[in-house]
Amino acid sequence: MQLLNAEENAADRPGPQGLSITLCPQETQTHPAALFLPRPLLKPPRPEMVTMLLLLATLASLFTAAKGQSFHLGKCPSPPVQENFDVKKYLGRWYEIEKIPASFEKGNCNQANYSQMENGNIKVLNQELRPDGTVNQVEGEATQSNLSEPAKLGVKFFELMPSAPYWILATDYENYALVYSCTTIIWLFHVDYAWILGRNPFLPPETVTYLKDILTSNDIDIHKMTTTDQANCPDFL
Repeated sequence: MQLLNAEENAADRPGPQGLSITLCPQETQTHPAALFLPRPLLKPPRPEMVTMLLLLATLASLFTAAKGQSFHLGKCPSPPVQENFDVKKYLGRWYEIEKIPASFEKGNCNQANYSQMENGNIKVLNQELRPDGTVNQVEGEATQSNLSEPAKLGVKFFELMPSAPYWILATDYENYALVYSCTTIIWLFHVDYAWILGRNPFLPPETVTYLKDILTSNDIDIHKMTTTDQANCPDFL
């Protein structure tokens, strides 16, 4: 404290010939050689850490894009399909009655029309009425890859996308159909899709319950299923 006071007093004392003397604090100087000293480098992240971050980012994007859909742990279930399935009887128009929400369906009055193609495959035409009153439609192609299980089809809507499962779990061809699809994501999760279809815009409640029981008996969650509005719909096809 005394040294500080002395320095302060010296700073205020007049110098020779009335000049005042100001003491400046000593500046810290960096030695030129220090500029060339090697600096520590950051270690790159471990490969397993990079993999985990990419996995989390992928899952986050998938959950965001597929909001409202039915995600579950583990691989896809493998429910039994319709026995002795006759694809020719299945052709024609079907109305969507109920479904597990799908991110690619945004409207109401959903319908599907199936017809035979010259190459033997099935033409798929899906249509819906958007909230703004416009009609949205997408055309795809379904194939039977395993003739020993003809009720297991694969459907593709775009050239570069892989085929998605389209399994008919139950149908009487004249009134109702139950369709199931599932996609496994990086061997950890699966996302379910299910549609209850009718030849008419409405099905009896007991028929809907019967088809839902098929899903639950095969460990397929139906809690997110919603009813499709088929009232006052235009005649698309």
